Amino acid sequence: MRVISADGEQLGIMSRDEALGLAEEKNLDLVCIAPKAEPPVCKILDYGKYKYDQQKKEKEAKKKQHTTQIKEIRLSTFIEDHDIMVKAKTGAKFLKDGNKLKVSLRFRGRERDYVSRGQEVMEKFAEAVSEVGDIEKKPKFEGRSLTMILTPKSDR
Repeated sequence: MRVISADGEQLGIMSRDEALGLAEEKNLDLVCIAPKAEPPVCKILDYGKYKYDQQKKEKEAKKKQHTTQIKEIRLSTFIEDHDIMVKAKTGAKFLKDGNKLKVSLRFRGRERDYVSRGQEVMEKFAEAVSEVGDIEKKPKFEGRSLTMILTPKSDR
């Protein structure tokens, strides 16, 4: 196996017993870093410190990772244009943050007769956020609700 010292200096290729003897001499551990390499690469170091550094790197990588969430905005059948714009501004903010946006419009009672009005409201909303988002799923009925899913624009 190829052995590397604690300060990164290559000690050469040696047997397992020789490498373990060297590690014991320095009161350190022999850690196999690349077992699939030919020959396998091992390093003489403090295993506790090595494990701590690995955890620190994983934690740092997790911090930089961004998970997408689905934010929801609810509209109503007889919503006014200005109110659509206010909700669209909020939706645009969600999309700029990199989240998906679910827009739902619930029909209650006799509002079920005004499905075309609901479609118009959805179209207005989609048009209002078209600069920052694309329609992933067109408005579709799910029970008593009309739902649409928007995703952030990909050309950013």
